[in-house]
Amino acid sequence: MTKWSPNSWRAKPIQQVPAYPDQAALAETEARLATFPPLVFAGEARKLKKQLASVAAGDAFLLQGGDCAESFAEHGADNIRDFFRVFLQMSVVLTFAGSQPVVKIGRIAGQFAKPRSSDNEVKDGVTLPSYRGDIINGTAFDTASRTPDPARQEMAYRQSAATLNLLRAFAQGGYANLENVHQWMLGFVADSPQGERYEALANRITETMDFMSAVGITSETNYALRETDFYTSHEALLLGYEEALTRVDSTSGDWYATSGHMIWIGDRTRQPDHAHIEYCRGIKNPLGLKCGPSLTADGLLELIDLLNPENEPGRLTLIARFGADKVGEHLPRLIRAVKKEGRNVVWSCDPMHGNTITAAGYKTRPFDRILREVQSFFEVHRAEGTHPGGIHIEMTGNNVTECTGGARAITAEELQDRYHTHCDPRLNADQAIELAFLVSELLKKNSGASEKKVVNG
Repeated sequence: MTKWSPNSWRAKPIQQVPAYPDQAALAETEARLATFPPLVFAGEARKLKKQLASVAAGDAFLLQGGDCAESFAEHGADNIRDFFRVFLQMSVVLTFAGSQPVVKIGRIAGQFAKPRSSDNEVKDGVTLPSYRGDIINGTAFDTASRTPDPARQEMAYRQSAATLNLLRAFAQGGYANLENVHQWMLGFVADSPQGERYEALANRITETMDFMSAVGITSETNYALRETDFYTSHEALLLGYEEALTRVDSTSGDWYATSGHMIWIGDRTRQPDHAHIEYCRGIKNPLGLKCGPSLTADGLLELIDLLNPENEPGRLTLIARFGADKVGEHLPRLIRAVKKEGRNVVWSCDPMHGNTITAAGYKTRPFDRILREVQSFFEVHRAEGTHPGGIHIEMTGNNVTECTGGARAITAEELQDRYHTHCDPRLNADQAIELAFLVSELLKKNSGASEKKVVNG
């Protein structure tokens, strides 16, 4: 295998690369980015890897979620706060049910680039480059907007830095204090079935906190009650941007991507001899790998060998995205191959990407199919004796109507009401919390099955 360097990917074939018309401007932008401060730090990435190792061992659960693609237009403190509030609510629901820590990773502060099934889009006989995310081009269907612009990379960096700054303040500055568990409720969720369920859970937590306070355990004396660890992640699609933010860690001498704590490789860019695998194999961050229906067991083992040759727990998260009707067919053979070879991985379920349909002219995802894929994921792991380690979802704290169904039963006709996504449909806060409650029931069931196995063992 050739020696790795942050730019060794440039000698490999590459998929999903935008055609920048001004290569000199692109090189200048990447050179400037290479002088900018890191967005995240190697020590944070190592801490996340350690927590993911606990997930791999079955001692924690992974919650990964956020926007399908962040936008420059929707960047604001309120949006970030509302997303974080929903994330905290989901985490509390899952922690309470599973009696396990929840590792929290947002698709945020860097999730700007999107793979596309076609390089071009045609409207009314006009052909223009496809929208590939705000870091590359704009959504408006005109030549100026759709031409890939390197300057957008610096805008994405600055927005990521500002977002991270606020997220760190929320996570470490008291907002995540469990004493605020009632205040995380969003207004439009409060009068929903999920609001009632969450309020009942919050009351139980408050009673527990009151008891702990009475015996001297308070958020003042115990930082774990007032702070939380929150990490960022995105798909490492735009490799020039990633290379510019790849730095040597002064304490270990290892290379890290400092654009986010965890980065993942998409289902369209996981060719073993291509650029994206080449780049990711050399950095020490935790990695995600999307696993779709076309991935064979041998192909997966080859990728695991490339991305985690030392079989390090917490290094690699396999994100299964098959579609509700295909999980039973594809997931068992992958799990068996990985288990047989003794590979340390986290198994996570992405129930969004395989369940996209078109209804009333809108791209949407039926909530019942999302739920079915998660249920099948848990059932397969229970049958194979492995740990269903987490979920990976596209969601927002905004009151959108993008996915049909859920307790409020959004219909296809209602999609037009608040369909705001630039790319893929997202769960709104109500649907995200409903999913958390449903996953919490699966976790309880799973934990009961494990205990039974130990007792009968």
